[in-house]
Amino acid sequence: QVQLVESGGGLVQAGGSLRLSCAASGRTFNILAMGWFRQAPGKEREFVAAINWSGVGPRHADSVKGRFTISIDNALNTVYLQMNSLKPEDTAVYYCATAKIPGTTMREYDYWGQGTQVTVSS
Repeated sequence: QVQLVESGGGLVQAGGSLRLSCAASGRTFNILAMGWFRQAPGKEREFVAAINWSGVGPRHADSVKGRFTISIDNALNTVYLQMNSLKPEDTAVYYCATAKIPGTTMREYDYWGQGTQVTVSS
């Protein structure tokens, strides 16, 4: 079992920044990749970013490229999502999850965190 705890969400004005963290515990030696997804009210959960556990080959959704950056600190078993130039349409609950590869679909991920709310005001 792997436990994931997200933090860092909150309320921010458009154009502002936030950094989300996701700390993994438990059987972390099984983790090969981690990703971030988000779900806005009334919408499906969507891919945001993913990265290998080694930190190689990060990938980002087109909607966040150039604004969001995923990174990982293996020593702390923590993955981050730096979010800059935030827009109201970035408002959602953000979830981190573990996977075998840094995929873009939910079915590729097994363990999920409880989510952290990000609200961007206009």
